Amino acid sequence: MSKKGLIGVQMSTIAPAKMPSFEPFSAMSKLVEIGYHCAEISQVPMTKENVAGFRRAVEELNFNVSSLTASVAPMFPGQPGEYLSNPDDYKKMLDDARTLECDMFRIGMMPMNAIGNFDKCVDFAKQAEEYALKLKEDGIDLYYHNHHIEFMKVNGKYLLDIIRENAPHIGFELDTHWIHRGGENPVEFIKKYAGSVRLLHLKDYRIANVNMPDMTKGFDMKAFAAAFFSEPVQFAELGQGNLPLKACIEAGLAGGAEYFLIEQDDSYGRDPFDCLRDSRDHLIELGYGDWF
Repeated sequence: MSKKGLIGVQMSTIAPAKMPSFEPFSAMSKLVEIGYHCAEISQVPMTKENVAGFRRAVEELNFNVSSLTASVAPMFPGQPGEYLSNPDDYKKMLDDARTLECDMFRIGMMPMNAIGNFDKCVDFAKQAEEYALKLKEDGIDLYYHNHHIEFMKVNGKYLLDIIRENAPHIGFELDTHWIHRGGENPVEFIKKYAGSVRLLHLKDYRIANVNMPDMTKGFDMKAFAAAFFSEPVQFAELGQGNLPLKACIEAGLAGGAEYFLIEQDDSYGRDPFDCLRDSRDHLIELGYGDWF
């Protein structure tokens, strides 16, 4: 049998904030109806009730939880949440992972005060490395997820590369859309990080229609510039954007990726579950039907 991965959903796509109502077991049941059997949990409060709902999905739906979101420190000073640096939180997060039969944590983003600051980025990386080693002893691997901001250069180096150099025991959850938006070729960058990527975010990149002003009565430079230089970039259903998704998937698989997680940060008024159906259909067209 040829090597293959497992396709799943990043929960931010259907996070409680985006739903009229949210209950984990019902949401996972709907994903299973569409054809998904795996998810990465993010932007869902890990209350006792929600953890129990996800556990029920693991037991009754044979659902796979690839990874949970974790933070070593608040994004902003004083921000409430669960943090690895708090011993009680650490224990609770570890218990959640074991309950959901999950062996990976992923950091969604570095603290804001580390962005653009070399020393603070190094400090963050070293702190994350400390917890990566601690988690490793408890059977958990720690990963860092990129956005475009990590492709900012400080002292001639990408923030992402600074993390890699100072946290050798941290893996990376690379995101195809954000790599492209950061100015790199996603296929080549995935190859560059081969061996340290178990999780890959599949997210397409679309240039939306720019609504140009009516110029039939004369050219208006200000109106033209406002429309032309507006932000046309969108998050797209897989296959409805510009990225070479099959090449990204194959590069990820060759480099050790096991989980291929579909994420769409904004569905622009569409039902996110309908977007996930479209993305599933495209991946089946590409030949990945047996990865679900």
